[in-house]
Amino acid sequence: QVQLVESGGGLVQPGGSLRLSCAASGTVVSILDMGWYRQAPGAQRELVALITTGGTINYGDSVKGRFTISMDNAKNTVYLQMNSLKPEDTAVYYCRLRNLRTMNNYWGQGSRVTVSS
Repeated sequence: QVQLVESGGGLVQPGGSLRLSCAASGTVVSILDMGWYRQAPGAQRELVALITTGGTINYGDSVKGRFTISMDNAKNTVYLQMNSLKPEDTAVYYCRLRNLRTMNNYWGQGSRVTVSS
């Protein structure tokens, strides 16, 4: 079984920065990709950023140029550096890992990010 533990959420003022981390543990084999999704109140969960173990990266349109995703393959950890945060970035951010062999998805517990003055 795979466990994902997230850290780094919190309250920040508009224009500020936060860094989220997500560490995978347990039976972690053959990762295809890891990514971040978010869900605001009353909204559907949406893609924030995705990175494959080969280094291919995709960003949601609303975060391009402000957020940066990175992965430490040796530590099975993915990071999300969030800069120039806006109130509309307020959401619960979820880490996701996809297994290459089974295509199963594993989700973290969620980290709340609140952008407010």
